[in-house]
Amino acid sequence: MKKAVVLLSGGMDSAVTLYMAREEYDVQALIFDYGQRAGKEIEFAKLLSEKAGVPYKVLDISFSWGGSALVDEGIKVPLAEEAEKGNIPSTYVPARNIIFLSYGVSFAEAAGLDAVFIGAHQLDYSNYPDCRSEFFTSYQRMINSGTKRGAEGTPVEVITPIINKTKKGIVKLGKKLGVPFEATWSCYLEGEAPCMKCESCTFRNKAFAEAGVLDPLIKK
Repeated sequence: MKKAVVLLSGGMDSAVTLYMAREEYDVQALIFDYGQRAGKEIEFAKLLSEKAGVPYKVLDISFSWGGSALVDEGIKVPLAEEAEKGNIPSTYVPARNIIFLSYGVSFAEAAGLDAVFIGAHQLDYSNYPDCRSEFFTSYQRMINSGTKRGAEGTPVEVITPIINKTKKGIVKLGKKLGVPFEATWSCYLEGEAPCMKCESCTFRNKAFAEAGVLDPLIKK
């Protein structure tokens, strides 16, 4: 069986990606502690790994320079209606996926793994430039030319299995795969329960409602 690493945030998208990856790969997870305000997502990512039966590593790569509402408490996390204007919102973390993928590819090459899975998608998303197909195509070209395995003709593959799925479709697929959505956290803020006001909460709530699935994090 081929081997892969999944970049696991603890959110619903990376959870579904994890369960998709383990269908065909011997999987392990990388979890990033990058100083995010919703630090509890790290604990959810650990729990997800345990429930999926995959080993994990937590990397401390704190983005101490700020530059995003997700890592800088001096920047307000926008409400959903404030973010829905077609611009790149303040929740964008500068070059986050470039950095995460670089760690993932380095880890995969060193450990002899075949692929890096990431749960990015470009439908029903926050307009982040590092979640678009053209970014991943360009990144793969860089791997092909800038790594030892790439130079030898067997590059680590970056796999984005949900890149063109809607949030509704992601929920439905997760339900089919048995993803424990109670072990996921999507809210941009730290709290006992999701805030239900940020863009991420709004996307999640709408997705579960459209899929006809009850979100186990929301008390009815």
